[in-house]
Amino acid sequence: MNTFLSVIWNPSSELCRVFGLPLRYYSLLWVVGLAAAYFLVKKFYKDRGIKEETFEPLFLYCFISILIGCRLGHCIFYQPEYYFSSFQHFIEMLLPIEFTPAGVKLVGYRGLASHGGTIGIFIGIVLYCRKYKVKLLECVDMIGVATPSTAACIRLGNLMNSEIVGKATGTDWGFIFVQLGEDFPRHPAQLYEAVAYAVILVISLLIYRKHKELVGTGFYFGFCLATIFIFRFFVEFCKEVQVDFEKGMALDMGQLLSIPFAVVGVYFVIRGLKKRVGTVPVK
Repeated sequence: MNTFLSVIWNPSSELCRVFGLPLRYYSLLWVVGLAAAYFLVKKFYKDRGIKEETFEPLFLYCFISILIGCRLGHCIFYQPEYYFSSFQHFIEMLLPIEFTPAGVKLVGYRGLASHGGTIGIFIGIVLYCRKYKVKLLECVDMIGVATPSTAACIRLGNLMNSEIVGKATGTDWGFIFVQLGEDFPRHPAQLYEAVAYAVILVISLLIYRKHKELVGTGFYFGFCLATIFIFRFFVEFCKEVQVDFEKGMALDMGQLLSIPFAVVGVYFVIRGLKKRVGTVPVK
């Protein structure tokens, strides 16, 4: 094998230790992605003249709802037979612990699903909008522009953890994931997604800069859903299966879950283009 064409991928999952506790790249990139979205949405609120005190609670609603949604999405969509098999496993679904013969072990949340996170954050936004009297489509549009920044960072975190890997390339080109005990190249599917989501973010920001009047129509919400999940559908063809029951399936769980999100996204893009709301002048 010509390793010159391969990337030998073997980074430490830890950036450093702080007071004896590991600071992992995955956690750090989650924070970076959420922070980027936070400051972008804060700017959009300012553009539209919405009071800052109305904006501040949004982050908490989004953070909690996306974490709960991601966790429940993984457990329900990918491992229901495990988490619903006993009371202890059900508790593991809700808390970052694992029951072992030696006792309870703190392990963090092993398994998060983006589809569940999407459902969770939408529910959180609905609750936020009802409480703080913010127009729902206006809010999800602003969040839709910023969301790809978080998605890109999360996939980079997956890459640093050598998880959610792609299938073997069958050539000398690709990433060799040493931490998996492998010596053959795979598609760096995580990197494909990270780059795609970064491109989607740039395109969304460029459209927003020219067409702020589309905020409130659902266009940006739909554009986010459509572009991310259409790409997710196709990139799954070069990913390794995540759980055993996906083996032999024509479409894996990620693809099946992506279809309704993509359809909803296309609907809101078309709807948004038909219902332009000129509440903010283009500057």
